[in-house]
Amino acid sequence: MTHRAWICAELRDDFSGLRLEAQPSLPCDPGEARVRVRAAALNFPDLLMTQGKYQHRPLLPFVAGMECGGEVVEVGAGVDWPAVGNAVCFGAHAGAFTEELVAPASALRPLPQGFSMAEGAAYGVAALTAWVSLVRRGALQSGETLLVHGAGGGTGLAAVQLGRHLGATVIASGSSTHKLEAARAEGAAHTLVVQPGAKGLSDAVKALTGGRGADVVFDPVGGDLFDASVHCTAWGGRLLVVGFASGRIASVPSNLPLIKGFAVIGVRAGEYGRRDPVRGLQNRQAVEALAAQGLFRPRIGARFAFEQLPEAYRALAERRVAGKIAIDIHA
Repeated sequence: MTHRAWICAELRDDFSGLRLEAQPSLPCDPGEARVRVRAAALNFPDLLMTQGKYQHRPLLPFVAGMECGGEVVEVGAGVDWPAVGNAVCFGAHAGAFTEELVAPASALRPLPQGFSMAEGAAYGVAALTAWVSLVRRGALQSGETLLVHGAGGGTGLAAVQLGRHLGATVIASGSSTHKLEAARAEGAAHTLVVQPGAKGLSDAVKALTGGRGADVVFDPVGGDLFDASVHCTAWGGRLLVVGFASGRIASVPSNLPLIKGFAVIGVRAGEYGRRDPVRGLQNRQAVEALAAQGLFRPRIGARFAFEQLPEAYRALAERRVAGKIAIDIHA
């Protein structure tokens, strides 16, 4: 038996190293489950990994994709959960853009009640990143001000949702009014369209906070937005370095955190769990519990057929979509 999967065979900036190939079906060993994949979701690290620009670099060739959802069609010996027929979600550094996967049962999580398969496939990475950023690393408190950059993307929207849930006043920045409409719908109190060079952003944030600045800044973009953020982070604030979607890794003069009394904190949500498995499990359980309550429901901004995956990559690279991009597989 075989199935199709998208293989990253070469690292190419234009995604031409992706190939749709037939793969042999693997045995389902004890402790494992076989999943018929129904939908997958695209994340910015997926783009970077196919270009060789992400901090984690799978050995070539590898099955691309960080997250997907489907139904269990077989379980190995010793598996108490899931059972055949259960709807599940899967997340890892790679392996999700496939028609079928075999994974440890412990790596699967239940599809949140009320979520479609595409929504279940699309919430995990963004939700975990938001949780580790704002709760574990940023210690966001009710009544504080949270500034979310890239707020129209999937991870940014998850941060907006969680910030609102935690009782913060959320300021969302984004590249267009279209994307910021999505952030407003998810609970942002204020929205700021980013101008070239992030001109005027720091002054706008200070104006919205009475001159104080943001207590926590969630920055998956870097570059000019990071440069502006160091000037509008409040005394005692936390500037969270989540990623560099702009392509430029910024730096901060060490006198600014000293004089302004703020902290620059790196966030790697997956690595957090690998370094501290106990808290990693707690993080995952917290995210699942909130998803079961209806939080972290992703906004699916575009859908592509499985065969159109390279076009989905281009849509993400060109910032065409507000929210998450879903890939329909066995729809």
